[in-house]
Amino acid sequence: MNTSKQHLVLAAVLTLSAAIGGTFAPVVPAYAASASTAVAATVPMPDFYPYRVGNFEIVALSDGTVPLDLHALMKDAPKGVVDKLLHRSFLTNPVESSINGFLIDTGTRLILVDTGAGDLFGPGAGGKLVANLKAAGYDPARIDDVLITHIHPDHSGGLVHDGQRVFPNATVFVGKPDVDLFMDPAHQNGVDGYDKSYFHEAVLTLGPYAKAGKLKPFSGVTQILPGIEAIPTPGHTPGHSFYLVQSQGHSIEFVGDLVNSEAVQFPQPGITTSFDFNQSGAAAQRIKQFANLAGKRELIAAAHLPFPGLGHIRKAAVGWTFVPVDYRNRAGK
Repeated sequence: MNTSKQHLVLAAVLTLSAAIGGTFAPVVPAYAASASTAVAATVPMPDFYPYRVGNFEIVALSDGTVPLDLHALMKDAPKGVVDKLLHRSFLTNPVESSINGFLIDTGTRLILVDTGAGDLFGPGAGGKLVANLKAAGYDPARIDDVLITHIHPDHSGGLVHDGQRVFPNATVFVGKPDVDLFMDPAHQNGVDGYDKSYFHEAVLTLGPYAKAGKLKPFSGVTQILPGIEAIPTPGHTPGHSFYLVQSQGHSIEFVGDLVNSEAVQFPQPGITTSFDFNQSGAAAQRIKQFANLAGKRELIAAAHLPFPGLGHIRKAAVGWTFVPVDYRNRAGK
């Protein structure tokens, strides 16, 4: 790989979406600050979507969308194959890719899963997550924990702004293999063709939390918090991890970058991307996890599936398909 994910994304930008523009009535916890003023002042409506899992409130948060040139991004996939798969899904290249983060409100703790790109992709490309978090009624200073699925700029970029911690009271959890790879001073010029910008951005975004004693790397399957378990799923990066969240017999699994393109990688999960640190490992992990998640009928939350990125994986005659959750816009659970 000769360029970073940031540079591939920015090189692929033809147009930028001003907003996705959801139209639903948000569910705001009783103890949270009222979001009514923020919502009323925002046109169109901000992009957040609440979804109940047991006693936990899951709030999908859009960081915006960016266009991706899949002809350049997809590895070992001829342009004709990519175009055929896109045509099947009524799409053309480049495709608009969502960047999703998620809030878990347990009633006693506020936990973020990934933080979007923050400032790293430049003006107009991502960077909306914090505004949508506030519009949903949550103060960044009240976030207790941040769970990073892996250290890539569109997942950890939102941790800082102007060199300062955006979530000053939060502890950041991330797989130790990613910390060892991306934050090692000896790796700052890049490793095995993986562009040096990944490494610089890791130090920029996680460094302030490490300095404050707020960075907690984990190894292996780890109980992070009550009801929340980290499950290593290496391939896309060495420390890529899922987070399994359980409450009252219900569950949801946050799967990070298990899939980067719904149209291409569900029907052909062996197709990898330039973002994958380990190409063969990423493909094998995707095939394994698609089968596992489909077999369990597990609810998933994904970073790059169309917002809100919530749904299920179903086996198809060829490959798999993604089935989004039912849209809900009413009071109650």
